[in-house]
Amino acid sequence: MKKKMISLIMVCSICIITISMAACKQEKEPKDELQKVHLNEVAHSIFYAPLYVAIEKGYFEEEGIDLILKTGFGADKTMTAVLSGDAEIGFMGSESSIYTYNEGAKDYVVNFAQLTQRAGNFLVAREKMPDFKWQDLKGKEIIGGRKGVVHILM
Repeated sequence: MKKKMISLIMVCSICIITISMAACKQEKEPKDELQKVHLNEVAHSIFYAPLYVAIEKGYFEEEGIDLILKTGFGADKTMTAVLSGDAEIGFMGSESSIYTYNEGAKDYVVNFAQLTQRAGNFLVAREKMPDFKWQDLKGKEIIGGRKGVVHILM
């Protein structure tokens, strides 16, 4: 329960920061004119449920934001969307911004919020394993999520 609450608080924080950034624009726009903000998420995930609810309930529109959500299907594609100007905000891990910075990008992105306290990764099995230990995986085949996102050490 505590982990769920922390995750919910972090996603709500992202939403508040997004709204705050849009509100800090120097020119004051009329409330009835929505400012378009393109957000590219790395994957469509249950962990982003508070964001989806906020979009569906119209919370962004109430704040003058027309939030356009796209799914990049990978941090590389999400980063490309941000760097090319197709998205103002990218939901992804910090590794992509580190990679582009280390490659010498002149106009690199800045990480400004923490989406989750801990990774939302999980392990599932076909059969119940009530006394599971990590040693049980030794010699077993493990299938990762999307291609290229599971760390090599997993």
